[in-house]
Amino acid sequence: MDLEQYLPLSYLNAWEYCPRRFYLEYVLGEMAENEHLVLGNHLHRNINEESVIHEGDKIVHQQQWVWSDRLHVSGVIDAVEERSGHLVPLEYKKGKMGRHLSDHFQLCAAALCLEERTGKDIPHGEIFYHANRRRQTVAFSPELRQMTERAIASAQVAESQPMPAPIDHKTKCQACSLQDICLPLEMKVLRSWC
Repeated sequence: MDLEQYLPLSYLNAWEYCPRRFYLEYVLGEMAENEHLVLGNHLHRNINEESVIHEGDKIVHQQQWVWSDRLHVSGVIDAVEERSGHLVPLEYKKGKMGRHLSDHFQLCAAALCLEERTGKDIPHGEIFYHANRRRQTVAFSPELRQMTERAIASAQVAESQPMPAPIDHKTKCQACSLQDICLPLEMKVLRSWC
């Protein structure tokens, strides 16, 4: 087993957010920071250390390494809460609730890894959105599981494909740290000339 060949869970999130961003980061190794990434890293500072915390009848395992040999994905999940023997994967995000399905795919992929490693059924997980200060429960429906597995397969073959064109999504592009590398507006103008 060579985990270096496995797709990192965080890049699955990038794939679903924008295939071009995924290609720039994962395949070409391009990275850039903007205020969104800096704030996200700042908000994660208290949960970025591996630890086990007991909170009443709940055990919280922070920064848990997970992987799936079947799906060839691996990564660190922010936390796994153990409640009465049930496991609930938990991710922390800086944004607002329900903005992007990419967060659900990343969480679902982590749950699929946990299920493979533990043999336990994990029916749902949670995402804490800092901007709303609330948790969103994400049910791991058969549809979400299938979409997640398809996204994993698509991302894994992207390395051997040409770089995708920029997406036409003004809000995502404005918030993207790679906007100055991707050049979505400039690429749109160039494509209109062809």
